[in-house]
Amino acid sequence: MSKKQNNVTINDVALAAGVSKGTVDRVLHDRGEVSRKSRDKVLRAIEELGFSPNIYASLLASPKDRLIQCLIPEFSEGEFWSLADKGIREAAKIVSRYGVRVETVTYDQYDAESFRKACSRILECAPSGVIVAPMFGSVTLSFVKELSEAGIPYIYVDSKLEEDGYLAYFGMQMYRSGYLCAHILTDGRSVPDTVHVVRIARDKAGLSDPTAMRRAGFMDYMSCNFPDVRIENVFIDPNDSCSIDSRLDAAFGSSSGPKFIVMFNSRVHLVADYIGRRRVRDFRVVGFDVLEKNLAALRDGRVQVLIAQHMDKQLVAAVSSLTDYLLLGDKVMNRDNYAQMDILNICNCDYY
Repeated sequence: MSKKQNNVTINDVALAAGVSKGTVDRVLHDRGEVSRKSRDKVLRAIEELGFSPNIYASLLASPKDRLIQCLIPEFSEGEFWSLADKGIREAAKIVSRYGVRVETVTYDQYDAESFRKACSRILECAPSGVIVAPMFGSVTLSFVKELSEAGIPYIYVDSKLEEDGYLAYFGMQMYRSGYLCAHILTDGRSVPDTVHVVRIARDKAGLSDPTAMRRAGFMDYMSCNFPDVRIENVFIDPNDSCSIDSRLDAAFGSSSGPKFIVMFNSRVHLVADYIGRRRVRDFRVVGFDVLEKNLAALRDGRVQVLIAQHMDKQLVAAVSSLTDYLLLGDKVMNRDNYAQMDILNICNCDYY
């Protein structure tokens, strides 16, 4: 009876084959000179004993340097992308034991040229793999085309572009999340004549629109179920509270009826702050993501619902999957790994 696979060591193989451990190691890693006779003995002993080498340990001994670079927007503590960075740092600790380094490359999400420069730095570095949060669609497509031509695999996180080259995607199903948002906003309620979509004013060239698919899902739901309701887009500058007040005042400050408001990115706390400053009454606000500022607004009633995901866990999964692909050649089981869309309200937000 052969020994159990997990109990068999190189020492056992060497003893059974009548060779040294060094000879077994050279056969396993196909390096150095080994006679045909000795190689046959080692291979026969491996088969008889059911030996399976520790693949990760073998890779650790390999001198090949492996680098994963993660391209995400710049962030401050407590913002959405700080959650992604938390996941990247956690994943970096996990994969470092296998000789894989993980680096974060950031860019200004309001500046297409900043994104281009970050992409150029990555291409010059020629990493083993890339994880990218695509903020500028056309620039991203040019970037990933160059990655593909260089044989560098890449994974999308948070949102994705509809093209064929990506290895995997980790994040929400953006269209369905927008559809869900509209359903939550209107379900069982008397909907006013106008629904306000508060959006971030991004780059002047209009190249950046990361929530476009989410907005499309929202619009499709509304057109099917509330075709007479007008959807008004309100653009705000997240760094200018005075401008936010004037923009939102102009949009619905003078209205005496109910106000239905949505925001498709993680900044719904900006709307909540306005509601608090202006002491707005009779409103329903739905937003996304579990920033502490958003949760605070949920707890005190300035936001009614948050649609959430664990962004840090998505990044851990993305880095781990890319590592397995680089080291073992393992394809990700599901190419599109859609995050669970969690619905948080005042009753359950403290347990998320």
